[in-house]
Amino acid sequence: MNTASDPLLSSFSIRHVRFRNRIMSTSHACGLEQDGMPGEAYQAYHEEKARGGLALTMFGGSSNVAADSPSVFRQLNVGTDAVIPYLQRFSDRIHARGARLMCQITHLGRRGEPYAGHWLATIAPSPVRETLHRSIPREMDEHDISRVVKAYGAAARRCMEGGIDGIETLAGGHLIGQFLSPKTNRRQDRFGGSLENRCRFGLMVFEEIRRQAGDGFLVGFRFVIDEGDPDGLDFDSCVEIARRFESEGHIDFFNAIYGRMDREIDLAVDNMPGMASPLAPWLQPVGRFRREIGLPVFHAARISDIPTARHAIAAGLLDMVAMTRAQIADPHLVRKLRAGTEERIRPCVGATHCMSPHRPVCLHNAATGRETRLGHVIDRAPVRKRLVVVGAGPAGLEAARVGAERGHAVTVLEAASRPGGQVLLAARADWRRDIIGVIDWRVAELSRFGVEVRTGTFADASSVRGLDPEVVIIATGGIPFAGDIEGAELATSAWDIVGGYTPPGRSVIVCDGTGRVPGPQAAVAAATRGAEVRFFGIDAAPAAEMTYAERVIWKKRLYEFGIASVPDQRLVAITRADNGLAARFANDVTGATGTFFADQVVVEGGTLPVDDLFTELRAGSGNDGVTDIDALVEDRPQPVARDGFELHRIGDAVASRNIAAAILDAFRLARRI
Repeated sequence: MNTASDPLLSSFSIRHVRFRNRIMSTSHACGLEQDGMPGEAYQAYHEEKARGGLALTMFGGSSNVAADSPSVFRQLNVGTDAVIPYLQRFSDRIHARGARLMCQITHLGRRGEPYAGHWLATIAPSPVRETLHRSIPREMDEHDISRVVKAYGAAARRCMEGGIDGIETLAGGHLIGQFLSPKTNRRQDRFGGSLENRCRFGLMVFEEIRRQAGDGFLVGFRFVIDEGDPDGLDFDSCVEIARRFESEGHIDFFNAIYGRMDREIDLAVDNMPGMASPLAPWLQPVGRFRREIGLPVFHAARISDIPTARHAIAAGLLDMVAMTRAQIADPHLVRKLRAGTEERIRPCVGATHCMSPHRPVCLHNAATGRETRLGHVIDRAPVRKRLVVVGAGPAGLEAARVGAERGHAVTVLEAASRPGGQVLLAARADWRRDIIGVIDWRVAELSRFGVEVRTGTFADASSVRGLDPEVVIIATGGIPFAGDIEGAELATSAWDIVGGYTPPGRSVIVCDGTGRVPGPQAAVAAATRGAEVRFFGIDAAPAAEMTYAERVIWKKRLYEFGIASVPDQRLVAITRADNGLAARFANDVTGATGTFFADQVVVEGGTLPVDDLFTELRAGSGNDGVTDIDALVEDRPQPVARDGFELHRIGDAVASRNIAAAILDAFRLARRI
């Protein structure tokens, strides 16, 4: 599409505030705060998106307004004037880049935790326990209500004095939403019962925000349009509530969301959906909501590609489209769109790695969240070198991509018939197919740079030396490892099952020793082919190493296939038995042992590095294959090698880890070659 006529690039105004286009990032707890304040790393993370061209970046996912709304997932604290200088510096930086800045302020209510922060009792409209954060709140009295209403207003005033463009409050599973929903509001006074009464607290909050922040400040409402719960708020009730808030005249926009927030499964499937959910699952209901009210509507929920975002604006479903996780994957998304290079946007694959405890680290953008240490822009190298990369999994492809962008002459050697490595196996799970975008994007980038990728090529020391390299990067990955157990030769690897092998017999035991994806993926794959599967894991629950959003989906899949899961089990031995194989386990908690029988025992124990080629090349290298760790972590070039080529290894060729670690290895090494 011609950028001049692209609806995504059209400007938009709310009152006196003009937005340069229709693309935004919604508020989220990015995990970069310092003692509850948005310091340098926090600001740099958002500034990169502003530099990348978006119109509005919202921050402070669930910034707390009062002491009894504690930080339970690394939030900001807007309940103190100490935040104002941070906001002033923050707003200056974002405005200098031509973007707008807003903060989300909230009180968690029952979503808080009584043992966080100041160890205060959580509060709520009614003493209804919250599942996810395990809080049993006390019922608020009118003194509490008055205090919290004033706290909202004071927080908004601090944001206004900080120079930002506006704020939003959050309904959903937070305090305002807890008053609105009949599921959590059981009161019989003027704040409960009828819909009018349940709206009263929220209306008081917005009135106080306007009183303290003034009419020149934008105020929005991140608002649930349907709780998706038969005991909660349905669409029609939410529309009626929205109209009541709109008619009071204190808010300027709605930021529409869907579903509940009090269970992991609701967050992962509905409220903040990942790759197990379809793209933009709530776009049409939000469009219906927009037609029912007169204020602008924003929305975010897995709108991760430009065509969907463009449709949302062109069809009048939204006024601003939020591509939050898409810009975690590529903060320069808008700049590329404006430049007419939409095809070069790094895709968000929906892996939800950015929602892990390591947030906001993207699964396949190593610079995100590390803006103060690693830049998103790759500089040209002062000297062009001949770079050979062996292995075309995620680590090898990333090293080749960064090396090519640096201007080096790059050759990639891959033994398999196509690039991808272990990602090809990961993408075989029916709900994880989008993860192949990690590979496809890099292959396309290498094609644009003219990098030669030789597939079906088994590299040995002679063939690598024959390319006369100045730098060699070994990214040959790993092979399945059963662990140090008796009878390991009798095991079938999880890779074999995931890759399509159907084990003989009907009964299968899957032994998971890593808490990663291959164990549950193999269990589901075997069950799909008709096997009776039992899942034994060393952890307390399957997929323990994964983010909660992936972990809960695997749990759901095991339930759906009737796969019994036995926790805390360490595989000790596999032996032959009259009725197939015997797997002996030790319980990691009690020490008790038990033997279980099956036709096939599938083991997931991670990988061992495939480092034969590295070992062969080491003696002839100028650095003896040593990667200077201090230089790597300090983002400095590696020391100059003696006579001979420079040799490094990355990813699973070093040790068994995940995609994000492999890509970080490659990125920070190659960006300084």
